[in-house]
Amino acid sequence: MQERLVRLYEQRFGHPPAAVVALAGDGSNRAYRRLLGPDGGRVVGVVGPDPDENRAFLSYTRAFGSASLPVPELYAADEDAGVYLIEDLGDTTLFDALEAARGEPESGPAGSRINGEVPSGFPASMLGLYEEVVRTLPRFQVEGHRVVDYADAYPHAEFGRQSIAWDLNYFKYHFLKLAHVPFNEARLEADFERLIEFLLEAERDVFLYRDFQSRNVMITSQGPRFIDYQGGRRGAPHYDIASLLYDAKADIPADLRERLLDKYLAALAQHRPLDRDRFIPLYRGFVLVRIMQALGAYGYRGFFERKPRFLRSVPYAARNLAHLVGEGLPIDAPELALVFERIINTWSGGADEVDEVAALTVHVRSFSYRRGYPEDRSGHGGGHVFDCRAIPNPGRQPEFRPLTGLDQRVKAFLANLPEAEAFLAHAEALARTQVEEYRDRGFDHFSIAFGCTGGQHRSVYFAERLAEGLRASFPDVRVRVEHRERHAWPARPDAAGSGEVRGA
Repeated sequence: MQERLVRLYEQRFGHPPAAVVALAGDGSNRAYRRLLGPDGGRVVGVVGPDPDENRAFLSYTRAFGSASLPVPELYAADEDAGVYLIEDLGDTTLFDALEAARGEPESGPAGSRINGEVPSGFPASMLGLYEEVVRTLPRFQVEGHRVVDYADAYPHAEFGRQSIAWDLNYFKYHFLKLAHVPFNEARLEADFERLIEFLLEAERDVFLYRDFQSRNVMITSQGPRFIDYQGGRRGAPHYDIASLLYDAKADIPADLRERLLDKYLAALAQHRPLDRDRFIPLYRGFVLVRIMQALGAYGYRGFFERKPRFLRSVPYAARNLAHLVGEGLPIDAPELALVFERIINTWSGGADEVDEVAALTVHVRSFSYRRGYPEDRSGHGGGHVFDCRAIPNPGRQPEFRPLTGLDQRVKAFLANLPEAEAFLAHAEALARTQVEEYRDRGFDHFSIAFGCTGGQHRSVYFAERLAEGLRASFPDVRVRVEHRERHAWPARPDAAGSGEVRGA
């Protein structure tokens, strides 16, 4: 893969890159690399395994560029090899900027406030940026519609009946069923059909970006730039603004949503005729579809693909549903309303329900090699096993024999051995790297074990020390400690500082 990108880079720029750096993925199957030039210049290389998706992205990028829309410049592409080079827009998405601003002391000009007030939980410094984004969206929808070739659309040229039905079924099969939300299938399908008929009343005469959300807007020194539009197709304008304003983890307050919707509609009216009274009810219907589509994605990624970080967006989506249900649904949909109430009651309270499903659990065990390796009870297999037997054994000294690695005297003995500290440092470095990777990839289990001769001194000490370090470094990861040979430890009447088998 990297060789293909390097070869394309050489063909385009006349020299090889000075370095190639892997970039985090975006939840898709595409792979990204940052290629650094000898003069400090940077480009992003993309490897796309789906030729149809690549063709849509490249076709749209060229078309948007011809209309001077703010997208990355396309430097080179080899469609047969499935690779292309685009402008490096940096690392800060609109969502990243919002999260960073939420952690800063609040400030901002009075003009960026609503009736003199900053919307609760939303930084005033971000209001102008969001307004710029919603004012730019109609340009993509209307000007983009004039220049793109929908023959290259992927996977459909229009967001019509079939696409809406797919989104609704995505919600049903990948969220409702996987999250065990009860529903009557016949009544739910009838509600789906009524919702589809209602949404088809909207004119489908603009470019529908399809995934217009805060992680697909890059913040650069030249202003917002837009990415990941390869799923775009002909559709209704309502869907994209609904996607941005009800972007789950962006958690935009209701009053700000109304203000941004007004800004968007004013900008849209400059590009095409607009009947606001007809637009708003349809918009609320598209909000429902977008939230359901997003919940389907969270369920598929979280429950099915076992990437539970996606489930952390569910409480935000549930609270958005609560707001919509409180205002009343735009159509009569009793079974759908009942399903929404069940989601709201289960998920809108916060992260507890998510954490039960989502958190990575690291099992740290001590054991004796005399009784073999610990049994894997998770069903996953794998993990690290560290052999402590090269470290001097406190159990050979009579004063330590009745004690364990939980006792202060044994801890002090081992902590003063340079080879023990070096051993722990190496084990901890390897474990930290793996835990970080497993957490970020959404794994739910990882096993680490320390073995020694009797499973009483060295392995216990190192297991406790590692668990302590992991808890401090990864507060969002569960760390469980188990000492397998505990039942066989001798009575220790003079033990001090002993601990229990702990679960958190």
